[in-house]
Amino acid sequence: MILAYHNIVPDGGSVGGDRSLHLPRGRFAEQLDLLASLCHIVPLESLLEVGDRSDARPRVALTFDDAYRGTMTLGVEELARRELPATVFVAPGFVGGSSFWWDDLAEPGREGPAPEVRRRGLAEFGGEDAAIRRWAAASAIPSHPPEPLANVASEEELQVATRSPLLTLASHSWSHPNLSTLPDADLRVELARPLAWLRERFPLVIPWLAYPYGISSPEVERAAAVTYRAAVCIDGGWLPRRPRNWYALPRLNVPAGLSASGFVLRVSSLVRR
Repeated sequence: MILAYHNIVPDGGSVGGDRSLHLPRGRFAEQLDLLASLCHIVPLESLLEVGDRSDARPRVALTFDDAYRGTMTLGVEELARRELPATVFVAPGFVGGSSFWWDDLAEPGREGPAPEVRRRGLAEFGGEDAAIRRWAAASAIPSHPPEPLANVASEEELQVATRSPLLTLASHSWSHPNLSTLPDADLRVELARPLAWLRERFPLVIPWLAYPYGISSPEVERAAAVTYRAAVCIDGGWLPRRPRNWYALPRLNVPAGLSASGFVLRVSSLVRR
């Protein structure tokens, strides 16, 4: 199974933004310890390799979308403390402290943006950050910028985090649009540009893609196959032993609101399989 996380934040406080994405550090540490006791946590790429299976425990890969500052600092510290591998999917267009529209437009006290804001943002405006912000401003939808740990990490912070040989980077497109809405030429740029940017700057980059918003299409999958070895969704559950389509690999999303008991139940299911 491939687990999908987003951000890791300090215990006991709120950083704002979409609350479903920002997992408290203590709860993340508890989840890592439980996984390490029951499963074999492996690098993402190794899930598709046929090798020594003398370790009969279930194999799990850890992934993080968006390269939030909290992940690249607090989250990476927890991973390094346990010597666990992980992959972070980066959208370079946001690197340097930018926030995402869904965090800025999240309603205080609620899980995230209003359903209508999210729906129109993805369908009508193609998930394009600047277009959504312009519409929100024109519609008098208030913005609530999150705390810095809920912004995207800087290039320097990525450099520090990737000093660990167990941390790999991969692509989350260039600017995090809804890829299924793009013309062919724009789609090719969104897919090729981030991988080139990452390879120019970091040593441990793998040719994998995480679809922004988890949205894809047959056309997007065909375009991804030109540049990437594999691509992952945001949901879908179990990874087949022999995937038929390497460009629609499932993951299990771990929302920040998942209780400790809920996580135990999911892992228990993992072990039974």
